[in-house]
Amino acid sequence: MIRPVLTLVLASICLLASMASADDVQRLYVLDCGRNLGRDQARWSPGVNEGQAIEFSDNCYLIRHAKGLLLWDTGVPDAVATMPDGMVVANGAITYRRAKTLASQLAELGVKPADVTYVALSHTHGDHVGNIALFGSSTVLIQGAEYDWAMAGANKPAFAVSQKFERLAGDHDVFGDGSVTILSTPGHTPGHQSLLVRLPKTGSVVLSGDAVHFRDNWEHRRVPSMNTDRAQTLASLQRLQSVLDERRAQLWINHDKAQSEGLRYAPAYYE
Repeated sequence: MIRPVLTLVLASICLLASMASADDVQRLYVLDCGRNLGRDQARWSPGVNEGQAIEFSDNCYLIRHAKGLLLWDTGVPDAVATMPDGMVVANGAITYRRAKTLASQLAELGVKPADVTYVALSHTHGDHVGNIALFGSSTVLIQGAEYDWAMAGANKPAFAVSQKFERLAGDHDVFGDGSVTILSTPGHTPGHQSLLVRLPKTGSVVLSGDAVHFRDNWEHRRVPSMNTDRAQTLASLQRLQSVLDERRAQLWINHDKAQSEGLRYAPAYYE
């Protein structure tokens, strides 16, 4: 009789440990990482509002975990905050604007760039890697396919000389407890990734990166013309839908301005 009882006790301990692991994520902060003014919405939503401008939100997210800090994306370059007319990029297709710097928002939370354990990049477009050089002592979590693609291009990200990389090949459990999981979602770029965060009170949240840009695109499975692989994009969207269903998760679409305006920004937080 002792062995079955011992087995039951051990199983209960394992269950309690798995239930408690969500508490290792202490807080998730939403940071204002800029605004993008797109000259023509149809660039991102084929056939929709051709020739009409659209404004994007551009968020970064800081996750405080018992084992360290994770920053998801770094946004539009902080230098844009000093430019009254913004920064024009993509051959005039996009204008970056920035009201607050990433550095100042982290400082408001008592966080220095050197305190950040990991910087995970959804992908290497300029409005997601604009401040990566601030985090020279952090380990960058990036898909190997994304790193190779970015470094082979003309516009290489401004990584610090001292930058450390962990090149991933698919999904990755960041802290080893299932609370923060990188999801491989290629298509927008060859190594695009999204993030699943399990919060003890809020529940599960998926941060989209640029797997999808707007709620309307999500609902109609629209694929931007500049994506590197349409079939991969659609497969990644289906993959995200499966994760949302399995985890009963919320989908936070990074560039959807209407949704972002309903979020609580730092110094407020989710837990």
